[in-house]
Amino acid sequence: MLDFVVVALVLIVPILIYSLFSVKCCHRFVVHRNLQVLLGVVLLVAVGLFEIDLQWVQGGWKNVVAKRDVALNEEALATVTRILRIHLVFAISTPILWGATIGLALRKFARPPQPGPHSGLHKVLGWLSTMDIVLTSVTGLVFYYFAFVAKY
Repeated sequence: MLDFVVVALVLIVPILIYSLFSVKCCHRFVVHRNLQVLLGVVLLVAVGLFEIDLQWVQGGWKNVVAKRDVALNEEALATVTRILRIHLVFAISTPILWGATIGLALRKFARPPQPGPHSGLHKVLGWLSTMDIVLTSVTGLVFYYFAFVAKY
């Protein structure tokens, strides 16, 4: 399940960039809306399944890390824990921010979507959401590397 989430994190950014390109350069508002809703649903399901697996099935991330071929020493475990805490700042704020961005957009924009009074706030929320999901992806990959790949 962890590998699936890592692949999802890698794929999110290019799809997100395409979605932003489609709205910014091509004014394809329906494509942008549909991609954002799809990404939101896919990520919500993926992260939900990941958390169920990690917390309930595996018993927490430290149990998963303990299965490494070479166990983490105390210093490495402390480093991985710090990286995880940084990742969690973004991982927790992303669904809240992205959910607010999508939810407000679905309520405030016309159907089919087109620029309107909500556009200014939507651009701000959209860019904040974009930065947040990119930072979630980057810090998640850094955590994955240091927790499961790096040799200490």
